[in-house]
Amino acid sequence: MTAAGPAAVVTVRAPRREALYFALRNGKLVAGLVVVLVFLLAALLVPLTIDYGPNDYVGPAASAPSGEYWFGTTTFGQDVFAQFAYGLRATFLVGLLGGGLAAVIGMAVGFTAGYRGGLVDEILNMITNIVLVLPALVVLLIVNAYLGVRSVGVQALFIGLTSWPWAARAIRAQTFSLRSRDFVDLARLSGVRTPKIIVREIAPNMSSYLFMTFILLFGGSILIAASLDFIGLGPTQGVSLGLMLNNAARWSALHLGMWWWFIPPGAGITAIVGALYVMNVGLDEVFNPKLREM
Repeated sequence: MTAAGPAAVVTVRAPRREALYFALRNGKLVAGLVVVLVFLLAALLVPLTIDYGPNDYVGPAASAPSGEYWFGTTTFGQDVFAQFAYGLRATFLVGLLGGGLAAVIGMAVGFTAGYRGGLVDEILNMITNIVLVLPALVVLLIVNAYLGVRSVGVQALFIGLTSWPWAARAIRAQTFSLRSRDFVDLARLSGVRTPKIIVREIAPNMSSYLFMTFILLFGGSILIAASLDFIGLGPTQGVSLGLMLNNAARWSALHLGMWWWFIPPGAGITAIVGALYVMNVGLDEVFNPKLREM
């Protein structure tokens, strides 16, 4: 056992070091990560430096960007930069909560269906297909009619409950190919229970795939939330990048030539989601030896 210990450690660490080596050399992954980190740090730190709230009336109405108001002001004298900073927080929060919930549900359904098979697989596959064809926007409109106050948490919950089916299908397919491997058969013959086999044997062999799936769900949640906010189905309290676009459209910022009101939130959403997808392409190249750039 003593001799096998260090050898096992070396065997585990070698692929990690190799992946880290290629990750640091991958321009797409590094560039995407830098963009996401810059916006994340701005979301966490910039609001701490602002003395007023995002919806406070602090300056002259419809003022262009200046040294005092970096992104200008709205038609009501609100600081667009403050709204942008606070909106970034809501954007990352809904992406984390919505994408995280969708990933958890997708993994639970995908692993269970792929490993158990049979009747369990048929039932879970039927549920997945039902949610997949569910008209999410219609359901949200109905829910919206009965909810007086909507929050980022409620929005993230809805996104997470409706965007997991494709992840479940993909994970199920990967689990099907792993459940018949020798190491899984050995664990099964040793009397290891199904949850432990999934967590200890199957999931670690799909860790890179699961991480990439979460990134896609994260970016997808941000896009869905921004779309809902833009059409007026977002949170009724607070501020987000999608709500900024909604307010800019509602108060005719484009017709008034107030480009500083709608360009920052639109560019922010595009940059964050685009960086996440570029990161995903980079990760695919890192984890897939055939796609690596030597």
